[in-house]
Formats: sequence, C-alpha cells, structure tokens
Amino acid sequence: MKIIRYADADGHIKFAALSADGSARELDGDIFGDITVSGRPADVRKLLAPLDPRAVLCIGLNYQQHAIETKCEIPRHPILFFKNPSAIQNPGDPIVLPAALPSTKVDYEVELVIVIGKTCRNVTVSAAPDYVLGYTCGNDVSARDWQKHGGGGQWCLAKTFDTFAPLGPCLVTRDEIPHPGALTVATRVNGALLQNSNTTDMIFSCAEIISFLSKVTTLLPGTVIFTGTPEGVGMGRTPPVWLKSGDTVSVEIEKIGTLTNPVV
Repeated sequence: MKIIRYADADGHIKFAALSADGSARELDGDIFGDITVSGRPADVRKLLAPLDPRAVLCIGLNYQQHAIETKCEIPRHPILFFKNPSAIQNPGDPIVLPAALPSTKVDYEVELVIVIGKTCRNVTVSAAPDYVLGYTCGNDVSARDWQKHGGGGQWCLAKTFDTFAPLGPCLVTRDEIPHPGALTVATRVNGALLQNSNTTDMIFSCAEIISFLSKVTTLLPGTVIFTGTPEGVGMGRTPPVWLKSGDTVSVEIEKIGTLTNPVV
C-alpha cells in the first residue's frame, strides 16, 4: 500500500491510501496498528511528509562509491548521527538556506528511509524486516561548511537545520518493497541528473542497520532511519555543486516516487 499524509479543507491531518490512478481514499485506524481503506475520497488540500517521526536516525558513508568519492575509509560499523524531527519538511515545501548561521555550501543527498512500525530492541538481522512499516524517500540536506569546520567533528549540527530533512511523497508498506537492497536512487537539480545509483551499492543493508541500531537503542514505532547516500553529491563534484536560492531538487527512488522541493 502507498500511504499519504495530508491536510484536508478544514486543516485536519489524515492518512489515505494512494491508488495507481492518483486518487486517494481515507484510511481508518492507526498506521502503526490495524488500518482499513474506507470508501471515502480523500480531500487532499496539502500533501505532508508521510509521518511526523518519533526520532530521526541517520547512517553516514553507507555506499561504497560515496566513500570513495569523499576519500573516506569503508566503515566497519554503521556510522550514526541524528537529525532533530523539526528538520522534517513536506513535499513541495522549501529547503531554506541557513541565514542566522549562514552556509554557502548546502548539499543534497538522496536516501532510502526506513520507517519502523513496532518497538524494536536487540533484533537479529533475519528478524529485522518484521519491524519495518515501510519505506519513503528522504533528502539528507547538509551544510558542508558547518559539517567540515563548524561542528567539532560531529555531523548533527550541519544536517539538522530546519527543513533539512524532506520526506515523501508517500510511505510504501514493506510488502510492496520486499527487496530494499535493489532499488534505483537518483537526484536531479533543476532537471540535471547528479546522483544515479542503486541500493545494491550499500555497505550495510537495511536489515543490518536495523539490527545494529536496535542493539544500541530501542527503536520505537514512528522512528525513521536515513540509510545513506550514493556518489554524486555536490561536494564530490568538480567543481562542487552547492544548492542556491531558486533551485529545485528532486530525489527519486524506485517503487516509491519522486520528492521535490524548491530552495529559498
């Protein structure tokens, strides 16, 4: 099932099942419990991020070719950092370039995002997929100048500015993506293809990431996990490509769709 989250004409936030023809029907129940598709058409006035996450966990350097382009060693374990949930941005809403703490080196990163569906602690790799509600597209927007020089070696500051975590356009339940390790992923800026890869290049699989993190911290329903980005990021290009006001960024993942945001 493809699930969207939206605001209706009265400003009420609801969930709906998206059909292949683009129509949507309201969902009854809890997306983390039992849900049924109603016969009521969804009055989608504004498309929102597919959930308001409980926590936003992120994995760095998880593609072989991205590690190579950034001249970093292949990690032995998943590299964890965090974004504040307030960094989440809706499809179609703007990525805002930082002004109070200015950045001139803001970068894009297409990422497959895992959505945890039930409480997950100390799970095996083989059992990890059972804890997944579904998957969505994410853009791990990053202020590289703050990442390299302003964060004391930590990545969180550079990656958690408001609007730096667009999600969407929908959540696809795990039954429709039984093999998340074989999906094409891409980024276009103003229509130009800058990232074009496949999750087969991931160093740690989705199941390995979930299992590893669950041995560190309890993953609660509504937790989202950004799983890393492939090669082609702006800082890895010659010359570098930084986002600027007026740009449009689209990240696309096979079986999920395209998430597009303007830059202001």
